[in-house]
Parts: sequence; structure tokens; C-alpha cells
Amino acid sequence: MRPTLADYRHVASGKVRDIYEIDADTLLLVTSDRISAYDFILDTPIPDKGRILTAASFYWFDVLGVPNHLAGGPTDERIPAELVGRSMVVKKLPMVQVECVARGYLTGSGLADYNATGSVCGVALPAGLGEADKLPEPIFTPATKAEMGEHDENVSFEHVAATVGVELATQLRELTLDIYGRGSDLAAERGIILADTKFEFGQAEDGSLVLADEVLTPDSSRYWDAATYEPGKVQPSFDKQIVRNWLTGPESGWDRKGEIAPPPLPADIVEQTRARYIEAYERISQLSFADWPDRLDG
Repeated sequence: MRPTLADYRHVASGKVRDIYEIDADTLLLVTSDRISAYDFILDTPIPDKGRILTAASFYWFDVLGVPNHLAGGPTDERIPAELVGRSMVVKKLPMVQVECVARGYLTGSGLADYNATGSVCGVALPAGLGEADKLPEPIFTPATKAEMGEHDENVSFEHVAATVGVELATQLRELTLDIYGRGSDLAAERGIILADTKFEFGQAEDGSLVLADEVLTPDSSRYWDAATYEPGKVQPSFDKQIVRNWLTGPESGWDRKGEIAPPPLPADIVEQTRARYIEAYERISQLSFADWPDRLDG
């Protein structure tokens, strides 16, 4: 018989995930359908979002070929029945307190940093680059791990080295760029550009790095359609851009600069966002989301 969630101790909750302790060595990571934008958790969930992100993470953990924190499969018997498909049983690891970001293209906060300084996180770049331009080579642009409701802050490699030591910082940079390269190569085969992504790492008992949290999902990554890619303008992406556009458009009536929480999302925006997440998963994995997970054990 499968356990119930009440059998586990609640450890923490973030914007999207809830963490429970299974035992001294393992945790249950439950991915909800919550969606956040502009540092607010929205009142309106996106149906199946948690299942899509979990499916994507399991796919990538399987194909990347690097050590990861998984301690069980999608239908592991330690997962409560109602949470199968949106949960991972993972090893309990000390986490490195650095957001490890890799960028292959210039956009978002990276573009803002470049426009102000000519570099991104201290990495000097050629002059004349603009929105969505491909970088000469992917770069490591780390960030601090902010408290919920706060912004992550882009920092330099030197800042990371001063925080965790030069050796670990170098390992983080090398592994981040290696995994980004593996992910972007596979995505490119499927007609998708991986513009940038964020990784989190834990450490095994011997101090080696272990890929943790989610990986290469539409929540942690910026995916663009290679067929419509056009440098010089903001690209449509396979993430919550639809939600952001609606919130900042005239229909929502919401003031992003104010302190009032965003309004509920209309049904059509919810469905468009759900469909975009599913499209990203299916195009990259070449699997049907309708088959996820393929069976329920126990």
C-alpha cells in the first residue's frame, strides 16, 4: 500500500515545489500547478503544470548522463498515489547556495547587464550585440539564491569563488557549461533553441557535484523555436511568457510597479499556457504527455 502525504514531514515550500522528508536519506519533491510571475504566486494555477515539469525533469535526468539526485523512478512506491506524475523521490543532499546560469544568447537580465556594462556577470562580450543575439560561446552567469519574493542577483565568477572557494566555483562553471552544451545540442536536433537555463547542484559525501532540483524545464530554461528565431527582437518562448504578456497588457488592468497582487488569469490564457508547456515537453522528448507516467506500480 502506498503512503499518504500525512506520513511525511513537511520541510519547506517554494513558489512551485513542496518538499517532504521521507526518511533520513530521502525527500519527496512535489511540483504543484502554481505559477509565479514578477515575484508573485498567482491565484490561478495552470492545470498539469506540475506533471509537465516533472516529466521534463525525469526525461532530462535520464538523457544527460551526469550524476543527479534521483532516488527512484516516476512511479516509485514511496510516492502517494494522488501525487504520482508530479513527484520525485530524491537524495537528501547539502545544496550549493549558487544559482548556476548558462547563457548562449543575449536576452533578459543578461541583455540589461550588457547594455549597462558591456559584459554579463563580469564576462566581457564583443560590442554591438543586441536582443536575442547568439553569443560567441556560452557563458557562465551565476546568481545569488534569493529568498522567496526577492529577486535573484546576478554576480560574477569571482563573487562565487569568494563565497564557495575557487575550486568549487570552477567545478560549478565547468559542469554548468557542459550540461548546457548537452542540452542545447539535443534541443537543436528537435528544432528548439536553448537560449539560457538555470541549474542547482548538491554535493555527494565525497564533495562531488550532483545535479538537483528541476532540470531544463520550461520554468528553469528559455526555449525558442528555431524555425521562427529572428535576432534583434524578443523571441516567443516556451514558458510563461503568455502569462507575463497578459499581466502587463491593458486587459489585466494590473500595475506591475504597484504592490497589489496580480488578478486571476482568464481561462484562455490558462489553456494557452498549458498547451505551450506541453508542446515544449513533447517536441524535445518526442514523447506524448498523455502517456505520462506510463503506468502506476503498486
